[in-house]
Amino acid sequence: MHSIHISCSFGSDNGRVMREPSFWWRKPGLTAALFSPVAAVYGAIAASRMARQGFRAAVPVICVGNFTLGGSGKTPTAIAVARMLTDAGARPFCLSRGYGGTLSGPVRVDVARHIAAEVGDEALLLARAAPTIVSRDRVAGAQAAVAAGASVIVMDDGLQNPSLTKDLTFAVVGGRRGIGNGRVFPAGPLRAPLAAQLALVDALLIVDGARDGGDIAAIGMARGIPVLLAKLVPDRSAIAALNGNKVLAFAGIGDPEKFFETVKAAGVVAPIAKPFPDHHHFTGEEAATLVMEAEHEGLTLLTTEKDHVRMSGDPLLAALAAKTHALPVTLVFEEIEEVRRLLPAKAKG
Repeated sequence: MHSIHISCSFGSDNGRVMREPSFWWRKPGLTAALFSPVAAVYGAIAASRMARQGFRAAVPVICVGNFTLGGSGKTPTAIAVARMLTDAGARPFCLSRGYGGTLSGPVRVDVARHIAAEVGDEALLLARAAPTIVSRDRVAGAQAAVAAGASVIVMDDGLQNPSLTKDLTFAVVGGRRGIGNGRVFPAGPLRAPLAAQLALVDALLIVDGARDGGDIAAIGMARGIPVLLAKLVPDRSAIAALNGNKVLAFAGIGDPEKFFETVKAAGVVAPIAKPFPDHHHFTGEEAATLVMEAEHEGLTLLTTEKDHVRMSGDPLLAALAAKTHALPVTLVFEEIEEVRRLLPAKAKG
């Protein structure tokens, strides 16, 4: 269940995913109520599917998922967990569905050969941190990882997918938006009923938020689920490379406003900020417009690492990619020892 479903219900533009509806992130109102009957059916099907028994892989499986459609910080979290496991002496492999790519897999990602159009932008970022397998069939992907020498699998996304049995599941929640109106798609952003999802979660991870800053944290603590905190830290060298220039910031991620806030918090002035839909594939026309607008306004182009890697291999985007600075971010756990304690014993190296 990915954000592509949004386009089915809310329309698309030349086959591209449209932005999620804004009412998802407000208190439930009339629009959410109108979608509630459909949401009830969708939620019941999703909950039933999630209850199925999964395949037990030969090595521990750690799932980094979230409750909602759109971004919350899953990929940076998966990267942080994979690096933690590597530091502990384990051999983690990341497992990705390869959303946005054409290859169904299982295929091991080669950052020198593959492009985002083949394996998806997230898989390319994961592969910079640890060996990564892209596979639409998660069981086949897990088996390929084990055959290649994995001692533990870190699955980016998949909380709602029952095909693999998980040994540890983190639910990542963006501190800025939380779980929105708390309703199930299409009445809200939840991928399945919250209770059904919480039953599968071992720990909540609030990214760039407070432990007492939202309803989901309170719900988690009431259920005895550990609530951990983390923050996304922008790369200092990338900020320094801007030389104090003002920027035209643009982002096609789940929560572009979060990126713009990160840019501002880093002390970078962005007179122009342009949001695009999640996993947006920029057209040649859009690329040319961004380049010309930045040049006309005397601004430096700045985007997310995920958006920048998505431009690779497309000749229509070569000029935009060359002129655009990427701002990588690193997820930092505030309670890193608690995270280590939660890791399955067989996954610790």
